[in-house]
Amino acid sequence: MAKRARVRAPELTGKGGWINTVGGQLGLTELRGRIVIVDFWTFCCVNCLHVLDELRELEEKHRDTVVIIGVHSPKFAHEAEHQAVVDAVERYGVEHPVLDDPELATWKQYAVRAWPTLVVIDPEGYVVAQHAGEGHAHAIARLVEELEAEHAAKGTLRRGDGPYAAPEPEPTALRFPGKALALPSGNLLVSDTTRHQLVELEGDGESVVRRIGSGVRGFVDGSAEEAAFSEPQGLALLDDGSVVVADTVNHALRRLDLATGGVTTLAGTGRQWWQGSPTSGPAREVDLSSPWDVALFGGKIWIAMAGVHQLWAYDPEGGTVGVAAGTTNEGLVDGPGAEAWFAQPSGLAATADRLWLADSETSALRWVDLDGAVHTAVGTGLFDFGHRDGAAEQALFQHPLGVTALPDGSVAVSDTYNHALRRYDPATGEVTTLATDLREPSDAVLVGDDIVVVESARHRLTRLRLPEEAVRVESVAHRTQRAATEVTPGGLRLDVVFQAPTGQKLDTRYGPSTRLLVSSTPPELLLTGEGAGSDLFRALELNPAVTEGVLHVSAMAASCDDDSANEYPACHVHQQDWGVPVRLTEGGADRLPLVLAGMAD
Repeated sequence: MAKRARVRAPELTGKGGWINTVGGQLGLTELRGRIVIVDFWTFCCVNCLHVLDELRELEEKHRDTVVIIGVHSPKFAHEAEHQAVVDAVERYGVEHPVLDDPELATWKQYAVRAWPTLVVIDPEGYVVAQHAGEGHAHAIARLVEELEAEHAAKGTLRRGDGPYAAPEPEPTALRFPGKALALPSGNLLVSDTTRHQLVELEGDGESVVRRIGSGVRGFVDGSAEEAAFSEPQGLALLDDGSVVVADTVNHALRRLDLATGGVTTLAGTGRQWWQGSPTSGPAREVDLSSPWDVALFGGKIWIAMAGVHQLWAYDPEGGTVGVAAGTTNEGLVDGPGAEAWFAQPSGLAATADRLWLADSETSALRWVDLDGAVHTAVGTGLFDFGHRDGAAEQALFQHPLGVTALPDGSVAVSDTYNHALRRYDPATGEVTTLATDLREPSDAVLVGDDIVVVESARHRLTRLRLPEEAVRVESVAHRTQRAATEVTPGGLRLDVVFQAPTGQKLDTRYGPSTRLLVSSTPPELLLTGEGAGSDLFRALELNPAVTEGVLHVSAMAASCDDDSANEYPACHVHQQDWGVPVRLTEGGADRLPLVLAGMAD
């Protein structure tokens, strides 16, 4: 066995305390003898949600030797609220202890730079590996097996039940509902996300007519009782009267026959899309990635593909699916669809000439025109958010998940982390607040003169009369709070650390197996070094006239089994995006290491 670097693991501390534990407190001393995987996550981050799903199989297979600990490290102000973290743990089916760390104390102790990051601690309390981003479950599983064998032989492995304690189930009709749809019958269809079902309600929004789906997480077509979903979200009505469902964690589009309750699969394979996978083709043969919402626009079903920061489109007539806009780079860039950047598009609403979208991670309201070009109505980028009304150029949202077209040509925005319903009027360019005190609204649907809001964290639909006048609120602005890295003006070497997992090597059969993309906010921060390349290092030249900013770094590496006798080795893609706040200071660092997989030197 190769000798591994070992660093003593810092203690796990967080002002918010522990969730999902027996006795309420937990420390590394109580975990000694177990293999600990620390998952640094935040609940706004779709990549973090992907990692939660990646870890489920490992968590079950090694339940007697491995303890997964979630450390919740917030990006948005709302995510620093303890109850919001408690809600998120239940919403996403997290079945391990979670430390609420609103002040990023443990994040700083472990020198974490990105969501998500996984840290592996051996049974003697030493850090033996760190991985940023998605796609590392196979490498961690192999490392766990090595650690089990090593520490069983040494007598330092302790088996047994873990410290997880499940919360008591709540008897509500809906549980963290996601999206809603008004049906031709006058009833409402709701994605009951955490219970993996669709629920049809009467027009009152309360009386249950029927449930579609077994309620058990899965990917099964069949009758209303047999079908299985996994955290479904968006809903759209097709011209034939059927409903398209964004089955988010199954990475698929499903079709609901309203007459029979039968469910079939329209698009997706059940596997998550990765770099290098096909981006168009027969819908049942192409992988998707966390489709969050759907809308009928221009004869096609447009898909908010939150998992890869793109918009895709499904053609019902041809039975095909493909990319419609976005590069997979995360950020806010307008222009032709093929050049635009998005950041977790999560809500869609179509009018005759515009497809509106809630771009959640940039806290932005954006739209696509009939030519496929992308525009921004409200929002500035990944790091600025708040609750501010007024002219669109200075108005602020906080992680909106839904958008609804209104009869007068304006749109209502489900401003999720501000617990508000907002309105943007394209005619005046003004943003106003329609309603407050809504708990994590994630969607809204028009019903006559009323608007029915999905209050996700109150587990209900709330009917509001569309107000003629806006609500006045005190203006608040935030910027993502993370300590800036002090770097020297001028030359800066960027190194992305990647060590292929044991038994694997970089896959160079078809050309370079790594990719690095670098940009900055503001763009003037980088004098040289911007752009894409195949090396995982880059010489950057920083502008001394720009005192602070953010370096945006996207890295990808593909590794395959190192076995020359195997004609078809198993291959894996590792990828991560970083937004690194930097401050230019004389005497600052002249090298910036970012760990994709391995240990920083």
